[in-house]
Amino acid sequence: MSMPSVEDYMTRELVTLSPDTEINHAMSILLNKRISGAPVVDREGWLVGVLSKKDCLAAALEASYYREWGGTVSKYMSVDVQTVEADMDIISVTKLFVDGPYRRLPVLKAGRLIGQISRADALKAMANLWN
Repeated sequence: MSMPSVEDYMTRELVTLSPDTEINHAMSILLNKRISGAPVVDREGWLVGVLSKKDCLAAALEASYYREWGGTVSKYMSVDVQTVEADMDIISVTKLFVDGPYRRLPVLKAGRLIGQISRADALKAMANLWN
């Protein structure tokens, strides 16, 4: 039996954001879609960052301090993003989740964003290995 890859379990239907999206609109998207974060892609579809609810909390805190909303996703997103390759084996990505703070990881193939894998996806994959 060959080891399943990230591509076998990742989500392909992604909510993505643009760096130019107003931060308050981006927060609404995350809350309404009930997701903890979203990849940020430029006009050509290249991954340029990730916006998480934690990043949004920083924006909300700043807004409360200055008494006004302001800024775009690019101001608050994380740009040093851990990614994984689509052909990475599921054991390796599970180890990343166990050893690191990640809840989700963008999946790249030939440098392009093609999906995202979450802790839940990895757990499902691991459970399927033993069933």
